[in-house]
Amino acid sequence: MPVKAWSPKRERQYEHIKEGLESRGSDEDTAEEIAARTVNKERARAGESKEASRTSIEDISSGRRGGLRSHSGPGGRTYAQLRNEASDRNIKGRSKMSKEQLERALDR
Repeated sequence: MPVKAWSPKRERQYEHIKEGLESRGSDEDTAEEIAARTVNKERARAGESKEASRTSIEDISSGRRGGLRSHSGPGGRTYAQLRNEASDRNIKGRSKMSKEQLERALDR
């Protein structure tokens, strides 16, 4: 039995992701691969595929994960992200700490 093609919604999602990656400087092949993987993972999470890996189902959605795991930029995590994590860990004196001090406190 041939595999059914993506739905029109998934086709639009693929194009949107691909165009966004290309506009941010990714080459076309990389953008196509990332977009296809993202769409396939979303299909698995939504129960639209026959088989799905455990991580496809149990991991957080790719849209949310991209925002949460994008700490590797030039300056790393923002001051607000560091302060929120320090708050979650109940680190004392966090409100008076600089970004560098927060990074050191969180690395302990």
